[in-house]
Amino acid sequence: MSIEVGSKLQGKVTGITNFGAFVELPNGSTGLVHISEVADSYVKDINDHLKEGDQVQVKVINVEKDGKIGLSIKKAQENYNNKPRRPQGGGGGGKGNRDRREKPETFEAKMNRFLKDSEERMASLKKHTESKRGGRGAKRG
Repeated sequence: MSIEVGSKLQGKVTGITNFGAFVELPNGSTGLVHISEVADSYVKDINDHLKEGDQVQVKVINVEKDGKIGLSIKKAQENYNNKPRRPQGGGGGGKGNRDRREKPETFEAKMNRFLKDSEERMASLKKHTESKRGGRGAKRG
């Protein structure tokens, strides 16, 4: 049985690391389910989702030339439909929460903002450096 990208297989978890889980496939080969491919939600500790000996359904997402097999548990689920994790349109909170009618900032605008901030920081740094130099030993006598 050859392993092909896109095929769904039943496997057994043979090892768990902090970055993922190793799954033995029916043909005897072993693939890796990266921690980001375990569940639809954020996985902080893989041990909360899997343990050695678990039978899991996996989907083959890549096969490297050197024989490494990339697997996904979340993509093997029936209700998985490649939906984006974040809502379309730039909404959803966070630092970049803008009014939906506002256009994204252009590159030039970002560069102008960066230059302004940079110049302000440099002026502040220069001011503090000069005041320290002038305050020591200026009046010796």
